[in-house]
Amino acid sequence: MSELPNATEGPHGEPGRAPEKSGVELAALPAAGPLYRRAAIGLAPRFGPARRADRLPETELLVREVAVDREHLAAYDRVCGFRLADALPPTYPHVLAFPLALRLMSAPEFPLPMVGLVHVANRITTYRRVDAAEPLDLAVRAVDLRPHDRGRQFDVVCTASAGGEVVWRGVSTYLRRERTAADGGRRDATERPAPPAPTALWRVDSRVGRDYARVSGDHNPIHTSRIAARLFGFPRPIAHGMWSKARCLAALEGRLPDAYTVDVAFKLPVPLPGTVAFSATPGWSFGLHDPSRGRPYLLGEVAAPRD
Repeated sequence: MSELPNATEGPHGEPGRAPEKSGVELAALPAAGPLYRRAAIGLAPRFGPARRADRLPETELLVREVAVDREHLAAYDRVCGFRLADALPPTYPHVLAFPLALRLMSAPEFPLPMVGLVHVANRITTYRRVDAAEPLDLAVRAVDLRPHDRGRQFDVVCTASAGGEVVWRGVSTYLRRERTAADGGRRDATERPAPPAPTALWRVDSRVGRDYARVSGDHNPIHTSRIAARLFGFPRPIAHGMWSKARCLAALEGRLPDAYTVDVAFKLPVPLPGTVAFSATPGWSFGLHDPSRGRPYLLGEVAAPRD
């Protein structure tokens, strides 16, 4: 591990120069298991930090020359429904950078405990086709801790660079639910618009949680354990949000350009097992809904590349 004395990134991680912001360079990607254990220990009053900071750390974590494991890529493609190909699926760099995000959010100085964070939105921008043979420099930082009417939220920004240029950027928004002055207020009771006609109905098997945990490194037990899911208020395990996004993009594979931005909002968790209705309209807007009640699980949009 070494300090990066000179580092800058172009505004908002736009393509051009690779991230060089002052931060910490790691020799390799960290293992996810110990980071989850550290996060769980941090919840215990006896072992957790006596007082958490009230602002996000300015540290950026960086690992250079990360090689794609072709067998792992193929396993990811199968779990998410992508075709086996040399080009990386748009959601795959998120999986590569996930251990860095875990390390950042499980650190004692991070202002919010990692366990209990809710992934509420994700934006990915692919600036060009990325080949599996290209080694990637991965950088992760947390930004914009801000109030929310249900607590506080922040963004984790990940970039992947090849040959000195940013080729991919992801922004994950996380919410920490906390009691606020708005708690107990009446929610908007306006009628929900009818969902679009489904393009397909997908049966989501319970093994999706375990399979995606294996290929993504996200072993949060709410996705794999009925007991853990109930502890967090879910009657049964729920699908990973990023699996849901990947599965939608796999359904659009072959119809999307090499460069684009795709935004999703995770509205409700997908219960496992379950059935979801997928819909897509030219342009592209897409979504996952509860086929019986019409409630949205995920709403997404594809647009021209933007920060």
